[in-house]
Amino acid sequence: MKINPIYLSLVLLMAIATGCKQPSEKTAIISDPFDTLALIEERTAIDFPYTEKQIDRQLRKRIGRLSAEEKTEMERRNWLEYKIIDGEKRYFSRAARNLQLIRDFHFNRAASDSMQASNPEIIHRKSHTRLIMNASQTEALPVLPVSMTINYTLKVLPDAVPPGETVRCWLPYPREDHPRQGNVKFISASPGDYFIAPDSAVHRTVYLEAKAEKGKPVMFKTSFSLETRGQYFDPERIAFQPYDTSSALYKKHTSEQLPHICFTDNVRKLADSIAGDGENPVETCRKLYLWFSNNIPWAGAQEYSIQTTIPEYVIQNRRGDCGMQTFLLMSMLRYKGIPVRWQSGWKVPPDGKNLHDWCEVYIEGAGWIPVDISYGLQYSEDRKLKEFYISGIDSYRLIINNGVSGRLWPEKTFFRSEPYDFQRGEVEWKGGNLYFDKWDYEMEIIYDK
Repeated sequence: MKINPIYLSLVLLMAIATGCKQPSEKTAIISDPFDTLALIEERTAIDFPYTEKQIDRQLRKRIGRLSAEEKTEMERRNWLEYKIIDGEKRYFSRAARNLQLIRDFHFNRAASDSMQASNPEIIHRKSHTRLIMNASQTEALPVLPVSMTINYTLKVLPDAVPPGETVRCWLPYPREDHPRQGNVKFISASPGDYFIAPDSAVHRTVYLEAKAEKGKPVMFKTSFSLETRGQYFDPERIAFQPYDTSSALYKKHTSEQLPHICFTDNVRKLADSIAGDGENPVETCRKLYLWFSNNIPWAGAQEYSIQTTIPEYVIQNRRGDCGMQTFLLMSMLRYKGIPVRWQSGWKVPPDGKNLHDWCEVYIEGAGWIPVDISYGLQYSEDRKLKEFYISGIDSYRLIINNGVSGRLWPEKTFFRSEPYDFQRGEVEWKGGNLYFDKWDYEMEIIYDK
């Protein structure tokens, strides 16, 4: 088997980052990097399912017919993403949609922005964030509480696990250690016993087990209620102080966390070219944020477990989803000596729920300030409202993670479906991990009146 050295390095880094357990006599585990490499190749094939004929049909529906020359140019730029798998050109599952988004961003920006500005979710977001700003005029405290009940279901497909075998499952659960999220109340979990991870865990989870039955899905459910709040730091009121560079907080949150928080040559050069040598961390963050808004469109991403170095991918391809953009932003900020930490879970606005990643920047004298890089600039003549997400966040967030690559509680045996983040869940049995193609998930949100 010919091994790609880049992927082999990735596998070794993943093993270190995710802290997979060593095998016991009774438990089979994929501990060999070559076995894990095979898993990554399987996952890559799932992410790149379409043949050339299939992608051509999708492109005609979305964009119209492309000439052979135009298509070749889109592939050369990697705007139309593909890989050669077993000697055949296979296209990314979101290749057609991404090409439309990327072309609109570069060639039809005004029309694309206009369409976005008229989106009901964007209109509600702007109105909501204005209220947060108005409520935060004197102090940057969490405001505008939103109360909700969440019912979460994960369904393992029938016969994905042999009958009688135990299926282990980790579901998302809200953190209680953050001032923007509180009044968390556990309602129920099924089946059987459950275990809720402590807030000290990087990823907050509910752990459950169930027996597989022939021809039936294995169902896991949890229900909880909580209150979430927004927050805004007026940039003009942030009086930053010099960092205590000897503190544990500073050292931890200005360090690399390989493979996706990294200080590669490209990361360093890009950060220096945008931010220069400025000593004001608030202004440095703003400069980087504006560069993203002008240069990096949102696009659907490959699963993170099959990517080598995400910041390098974003720099080279000039696109990325929320987590990919956040990894690059964090890499640049940490390289510039500005502490920043990952935060993620779900965005939960009415009619707009989805997985989502963002971060928090630490400013000495002000504390942790939320930054949502992929939300970008809002459509407004009011500069502060326009730049709200550089130092603010809305009330519609479910916070599950305060970092990346943490251990699950109890510890997971096999290589995770998502080794860095945790939003949808994780599932395994004694025969191995169950990847995303083996189960479905659904979140129901009921907002209190």
